[in-house]
Amino acid sequence: MMNTLLQVKGLTQTFGDVKAVAGIDFSITEGHCVALLGPNGAGKTTTIRMITGLLKPTAGQLEFQGSAQGINHRALIGYLPQAPSFYPWMTGIEYVVYAGRLCGLTAAAAKIRAKELLERVGISSAAKRRIGSYSGGMKQRLGLAQALVHQPRLLVMDEPVSALDPLGRREVLELLRELKQETTVLFSTHVLHDAEELCDDVIIIRNGQVALQGAIESIRSEHRKPIIELQLEREAQSERWLSSYMARILPSAGAVNKHSLFQAVQLQNGVARFTVNDVDAARRSLLEELTKDQVKVSRLEVGHTSLEDLFMKVVTA
Repeated sequence: MMNTLLQVKGLTQTFGDVKAVAGIDFSITEGHCVALLGPNGAGKTTTIRMITGLLKPTAGQLEFQGSAQGINHRALIGYLPQAPSFYPWMTGIEYVVYAGRLCGLTAAAAKIRAKELLERVGISSAAKRRIGSYSGGMKQRLGLAQALVHQPRLLVMDEPVSALDPLGRREVLELLRELKQETTVLFSTHVLHDAEELCDDVIIIRNGQVALQGAIESIRSEHRKPIIELQLEREAQSERWLSSYMARILPSAGAVNKHSLFQAVQLQNGVARFTVNDVDAARRSLLEELTKDQVKVSRLEVGHTSLEDLFMKVVTA
């Protein structure tokens, strides 16, 4: 049975008259990878800064497993900010040794640990190069090394791949996939695909409050719905026919009867996305109408709504 590593209770942060975080509650299970999701301005970074001790909460509590209340928990946490700052004149190994010394390691232990971590994050060949010559992806890897130097119980990252090019992003995500086997991870992101790939649990916040949280598999099974995506051959015909068909199945200002085959329809760039109750019946209905009107189809796919669909529904509700 997994234990709760961190319990967040009523965490609140106000800046003047603005309540950036409004009394949120959640827990992080030891050994899990957790994604903190939300649109820009939702309170993700403020929440992370409070957890990492960089910002004192206006109200609320943070309770770490096995630690007395009121103790500074920063020694238990490794932190990688969205835009980490480095001393460009230092070499990579000098920086990680420096971080280790700040965390209380002896000089010898810090040097051993730095060599291990630079090898682990894949930049040991650049250990003696100045950080000013590092690429963005290399700097993120270096940032991970310094966050892990003191063997934290919780690794916290704020948008760890947002500033990287596609190759650097893929490399860092693969590294995170390995790291989550060894330590508890919390990271914020606005890229839903990353959360689906990596995480055990998600916490979605909106306007400084938790809108939805839980195990990603449970959320998927509870909230996902079947969908049909339809694209027709000629875009002009596609727009006209789909608009006509949508008007027939959505008779009153887009409202769908709960007993209807179709729960919702989205039309974008000539592609219709139908959220349905009964996928077989809805597909038959679509194909019958397409055949009757002699409309040529270039693509018809059946699938399910994604975490991104749920995210959009939750944050725009």
